[in-house]
Amino acid sequence: MVDDESWYSGRAVLITGGLGFIGSSLAIRMVALGAKVTLLDAMIPEFGGNWKNIEPIREQVRLFQDDMRNFHALTQIVKGQDAIFHLAGQVSHGDSMREPLTDLGVNCVSTMNLVEACRIHNPDVRIVYTSTRQVYGTPQMLPVKEDHPVMPVDVNGINKLAAEYYHLLYHRVYDVKSTVLRLTNTYGPRLQIQNDRQGFIGVFLKRCLSGKEIQIFGDGMQVRDFNYVDDVVQALLLSLLHDECFGQVFNLGSTDRYGLLDFVQTLATLTDVTYKLVPFPADKKLIDIGDYYGDYAAFCAVTGWQPKTHLAEGLAKTLAFYQTHRTNYLNP
Repeated sequence: MVDDESWYSGRAVLITGGLGFIGSSLAIRMVALGAKVTLLDAMIPEFGGNWKNIEPIREQVRLFQDDMRNFHALTQIVKGQDAIFHLAGQVSHGDSMREPLTDLGVNCVSTMNLVEACRIHNPDVRIVYTSTRQVYGTPQMLPVKEDHPVMPVDVNGINKLAAEYYHLLYHRVYDVKSTVLRLTNTYGPRLQIQNDRQGFIGVFLKRCLSGKEIQIFGDGMQVRDFNYVDDVVQALLLSLLHDECFGQVFNLGSTDRYGLLDFVQTLATLTDVTYKLVPFPADKKLIDIGDYYGDYAAFCAVTGWQPKTHLAEGLAKTLAFYQTHRTNYLNP
């Protein structure tokens, strides 16, 4: 383990997907810690990058607008970095089924390019890769631990799993240090809510903020765990500081679990919102995984990480952010 968060002060840190939801939140925290921050983002319109996300730190970071499928550009960007947080990717499950080759390129080719560029040009760098709970598919047992069988139900889950293995392989064979974090339902300020491509939380928030009725598929009893973005950023920071994390895969998660109906009813305690239960659309039902909540005890044991923000508190902060900045996010 390196000393503590002061390690980041003066360090060169690259964040891929740096203008996205989690990437920009991490960048703001990194700037506050005194890191020399470089952001890489292709700014593909559907993927959630937003210039407004980095408005508080725009003059304090270096930015490359380039696609990670461009290996030559990537080789230049990784040089000299002390740490890389690989957050870029295509995260829409539906889009991955409609455009599987795009998902393959954005999630697999880009990741292979990154680890290969690091092998050649920066083998001593520390890397954290954000994967997804979706790699498990439909849970066979709850809570889901890291040794649960992996059986993705969509193309996105398959490609995110393959990307995990690229990181783990290069760690094992070439000692390019990587940690994989499997994220669950992350929410908070700067979440992409302009379209419905990035999960139900963004869809629910947009409809809520627009004064439209929320539609909940099925009976609304599907159980999920949720992480507020600040807690996820803290997990990212800690995972890079602990040598025991490298070469490992960890779940994030929460001891607080909610049905989708509970989630919407929590929203209803904070703002005016109406909702109704509707039948599952056939295409959504095909990739639905039922109940999911993860066991994050392994990550806690190594790093001491615990999620601190309960859902009602996190949603209140999230709504306040969008109500203040609605012209930048709801109707840009």
